[in-house]
Amino acid sequence: MRNNIKLIILLVSIVTGFWACSENEDYVLGDLTPPSNIVINAEIVGKGPNTPNGDGSGDVKFTITADKALSYRIDYDASDALNLVNIPTGKTNRKYTKLGTNTYLVTVVVYGKGGTSSSTTKEITVQSNFSPDASIITNLTGGTSKSWVVDKTVAGHFGVGEWSDAVTGPAWWAASINEKVGCCPCFYTTTFKFSKTASGFSIDVNSPDGAFTKTGALAGGLPGIPASGDEGCYPYPGASNSFSFAPSSSGIPASTPSTKTSILLAGSNTYIGYGALQKEFEILELTPTYMYLRAQGTETGNAWYLKLVAL
Repeated sequence: MRNNIKLIILLVSIVTGFWACSENEDYVLGDLTPPSNIVINAEIVGKGPNTPNGDGSGDVKFTITADKALSYRIDYDASDALNLVNIPTGKTNRKYTKLGTNTYLVTVVVYGKGGTSSSTTKEITVQSNFSPDASIITNLTGGTSKSWVVDKTVAGHFGVGEWSDAVTGPAWWAASINEKVGCCPCFYTTTFKFSKTASGFSIDVNSPDGAFTKTGALAGGLPGIPASGDEGCYPYPGASNSFSFAPSSSGIPASTPSTKTSILLAGSNTYIGYGALQKEFEILELTPTYMYLRAQGTETGNAWYLKLVAL
């Protein structure tokens, strides 16, 4: 019994001594001063006395520097939803594809020790000129107008893969032949007519059985789509709007099969294949009768693939 009492006293003394030492010891967290002196250097390719906004390629080379910086993130355009992209070295390139001369508010966040951060913004004005290959216009519109539908007769007419500069193809999931006929026939009955007009280009979406989509949040403002719901066909009155061509912004390498040309839909009332907020569809392949498209998915990190056939 006496030994047990001694053991208890000893343990209490050790614990008391430990806490006493802890109370007297000063902990130093180090310098947690946030990054400072952030500089955004935006080199607009081709900028000169006669081309103050660049050579029309839309290419900009960014170099970010700051004191006490550990990592960097950049949002290339504050006019859309905040999308901070990680740039570990502080250097990155961007191709701005909106046609004409446009001003963008670039936002940079720099992170330092202990999660500290600082941010700054800079306006840049960039010129983007683009004329697609004549065969793309001819194949898509037939010279005047041409209608297309999702091709339910081939596997992979709808698919999902990784949104990556280095990877293309629906590696994660690909629809089988006629897969959506039972649940979502509108996916196959909706027609997308592309026309060449006197003032540019237009798209007409005729959807007699509704629009194939999931929810209003993902549909990006398409008229008639409810705020929530499962994937299916939703009442949609059809719509017309303009579109333009632009160099694709996906950044996939030149060695990857692609026309490097995108269809940019204007407004929020039209779509191609799947009713979603995406308005840029990169043309991976286009013939007079076949079109293969790639778009950034609504879920982070996803790419969507669509195969269409001409009527």
